[in-house]
Amino acid sequence: MSGYSQKTARKPSGNPLRDPRDKRLPRIAGPCSLVIFGATGDLARKKLLPAIFDLAAAGLLPPSFGLVGFARRDWTDEQFREFVLDSVKGHTRTPFRAAVWERLAEGIRFVQGSFDESPAFDRLATTLAELDRERGTAGNHAFYLAIPPDSFPTVCTRLHEHGLAEQLRKRWRRVVIEKPFGHDLESAQELNSAVNEVFPEDNVFRIDHYLGKETVQNILALRFANQLFDPIWNAHYVDHVQITMAEDIGLGGRAGYYDGIGAARDVIQNHLLQLLALTAMEEPISFEPSEIQSEKVKVLSATRLAEPIAETSARGQYTDGWQGSEHVCGLQDEEGFVTGSTTETFAAITLEVDTRRWAGVPFYLRTGKRLGRRVTEIAVVFKRAPHLPFDATMTEELGQNALVIRIQPDEGITMRFGSKVPGSSMQVRDVNMDFSYGQAFTVSSPEAYERLILDVMLGEPSLFPSNAEVELSWAILDPALREWAEAGTPDPYESGTWGPASADQLLARSGREWRRP
Repeated sequence: MSGYSQKTARKPSGNPLRDPRDKRLPRIAGPCSLVIFGATGDLARKKLLPAIFDLAAAGLLPPSFGLVGFARRDWTDEQFREFVLDSVKGHTRTPFRAAVWERLAEGIRFVQGSFDESPAFDRLATTLAELDRERGTAGNHAFYLAIPPDSFPTVCTRLHEHGLAEQLRKRWRRVVIEKPFGHDLESAQELNSAVNEVFPEDNVFRIDHYLGKETVQNILALRFANQLFDPIWNAHYVDHVQITMAEDIGLGGRAGYYDGIGAARDVIQNHLLQLLALTAMEEPISFEPSEIQSEKVKVLSATRLAEPIAETSARGQYTDGWQGSEHVCGLQDEEGFVTGSTTETFAAITLEVDTRRWAGVPFYLRTGKRLGRRVTEIAVVFKRAPHLPFDATMTEELGQNALVIRIQPDEGITMRFGSKVPGSSMQVRDVNMDFSYGQAFTVSSPEAYERLILDVMLGEPSLFPSNAEVELSWAILDPALREWAEAGTPDPYESGTWGPASADQLLARSGREWRRP
């Protein structure tokens, strides 16, 4: 398939103000501005605007930073500043500081208009020229498209028509796009083509906020900074891998958006397949972005759905039930959801990675809403010892060794292994050795969007999926989506449980079972 070539690999542009080899100082963005399309939406209000303030509070934004909101509301600059201030006070990670806000507010502007309105982009061009002149943003502008994906091509075309996407030697123009990156392989290829007609791949940053989480980045540190794990990180010792993203909430007000998308498109195609790639990839030659992306592309190229798909996958819809002490309604009763819809809220698939390291090791990926609790984790489950010199009664409570990388909400790593129970007899039972980010480090972890927005400004693409990664992920998932479309209604599961019975049967066929985090 076209689009998978290594030509898509990107080279970091870096920050000319700092020697990248010097790890003692934080990486500070150079002069630039950020334009947010859809600046009055929930994503901007709850995530993007607070992240920008947190970066400013940490001293990671340049004094000349500019922030431009682009939306349909008929607002003045001052009205948008009040909106940003309310967002900052309600959602930031760091305490509010008036001095930081006053410095940030000086560079805030607002442009009113719709995405297909040419005069609005004239106003945007004028505003950015003023920021270059008055704030010294040096012609460096990033455009964050916090808007529906079907509007991406329109906005990119308008930016091109008004000269706002033009790349010159001493200035950069970058575009940031949110998922979903299409709804199947064909639409993803069309979307990538439309965006790349305006912005070269080096200047396209696809946001997957999971890749900005500290624990996700720690997968690379865990694997490649420690000789302890590398010898056993393969099919000789690993029985299987489980990657789970579970939510305890329902759809609520997102029912209209979610219908027709479903759990697999919403989570597996992006978040979970990226976690698989980081877990299964080979060691990169270096930590240059192009090298990391190259290794992820290699492992995704070797990944496929286990067959027959009807037996190696499962999908479900939640019904009413108890979520903790609260009785909640089922999906079909959610406001805005189409009665009789076959959209799944739970999805599980089995993947095989056809490499020497992983041949024969199944990777089980699952995600769902209204499950037992909110948790995201990667569990590497090891094979049982080939010989146990104990009586069966001594080890009847002993399970399989496991290394669990906890991504949320309690970020850390757990190792499960067998230990003797205190007493006069030999009895072996599972125990846990636990590492917690919150206890090990006194510095609080930045929010994912802080790291990702800063990386956009720095031109650091390591944590952003490339064209090839996006298209390969769809190529992996598409056969399951086609089969499910013909299968009809997903299996029901009660809210507060861990999914439909078919998901348990998926693992039971091979004598395994899902973890209950």
